[in-house]
Amino acid sequence: MTHYSDKFETLTAKTSFSHLTGSEQNFIRDWALRHRLTYQELRQVCEFALDLQMWQEPPLENWAAKCDNFSGLAKNAAWQAFIRFRQARRSEPKTYPATAMYRPKKRLKNKINEEVSERNIYGDCPVASPKTICCNLKTIDAVESCVFGCSYCTIQTFYNDTIHVDAGLGKKLQELNLDPERRYHIGTGQSADSLAYGNRGGILDDLIQFARTNSHVMLEFKTKSDNIRYFEENGFPPNVFCSWSLNPQIIIDNEEHFTASLEKRLLAAQRMVKAGMKIAFHFHPMIWFDNWRDEYTRIARNVMQRFQPEDILFISFGSVTFIKPVLRQIRNLAFPTKITQMDFVTDPHGKLTYPDEIKIQKFSSMYDSFREWHDKVFFYLCMEKAEIWEKSFGWVFPDNDTFEQAILKQSFSKIYPSEREFSIRNETMRASRASHV
Repeated sequence: MTHYSDKFETLTAKTSFSHLTGSEQNFIRDWALRHRLTYQELRQVCEFALDLQMWQEPPLENWAAKCDNFSGLAKNAAWQAFIRFRQARRSEPKTYPATAMYRPKKRLKNKINEEVSERNIYGDCPVASPKTICCNLKTIDAVESCVFGCSYCTIQTFYNDTIHVDAGLGKKLQELNLDPERRYHIGTGQSADSLAYGNRGGILDDLIQFARTNSHVMLEFKTKSDNIRYFEENGFPPNVFCSWSLNPQIIIDNEEHFTASLEKRLLAAQRMVKAGMKIAFHFHPMIWFDNWRDEYTRIARNVMQRFQPEDILFISFGSVTFIKPVLRQIRNLAFPTKITQMDFVTDPHGKLTYPDEIKIQKFSSMYDSFREWHDKVFFYLCMEKAEIWEKSFGWVFPDNDTFEQAILKQSFSKIYPSEREFSIRNETMRASRASHV
């Protein structure tokens, strides 16, 4: 018969045990041997012990030392004490140090492969769902994988260490069969930051040409960079715009490694407005931490001071969401981060996110911060159910198609101030296509 002490090594091999310090391993081993913890119990203990280590908080053994007679508690009493402690720590808002916790010495991925592939570049937004109110965004994936090191990023689990740049992008764009009678919102920042690689492999040349020949498309370049030189040097058609993800600098310092600072992002946005481009902002993901309200409100005021409503197509709000493989990847890397310090609940897609009450606090606060612009700029929530919209904004679109038509109508009215201008460009586009048939 196998002794539990032998079985323990097999059980912990499938957990986060190896990432823990020697002292913490000894504590967990003693606890496990004393109470014969099951695999699921060991997994949860090791996982939370690693979270504390990544949060740079005192270890579990310190908590146990302060817990009244922890070593003498019966198994169920000890387990319930652990669950209460874990819940309390997860439910507390994060507190970030003034100096960043950690910054990787180098970017996580640095091998770039330019190749012609059979991969499909065009499709629906990967989070589109009838379970939430969605804008029906379409996407073009010119690059797969990202050079930035954001701790919460889902891209890190989808691709391997090689960054793929589609060398056949131009031909694929020409072959897209878009309905000329329909207007489109297409994003390019779902599988990689849109501007992190500049014009590598001619991808920006191809995308700008696509936009010039498809005036019924508004083409979005979503970024956390300030890499806008291409547009300043080469120009752009009016249906091209850049959007920036914004977070407080303390979040950028601790969780968005290698990205541009908040100030650099805003300065880049100002430069694009000066060059004649419309822009957009995404407060996504909004992070819940001890000073979140003041920090996000400060950004909202900063935006309203620097920009005019007519410069901005839309502003979105969104929250942290995780699929389980992303959480596993974060813990496998074991880098210092507080991103996993949250009370996980399941959203309509089965992803892990903040409780509804925290989301409503964040979104309603930010929406109220922009109240002077409510009738001048399009605001929306990303990947949220109708109830969250109603309690955050006081209104909600009845369905995804209505949402899509609303954002297209308001955005195109800013891109092409007169319907005549759009009609002329659209007729030119159709005539050009007909001449090539």
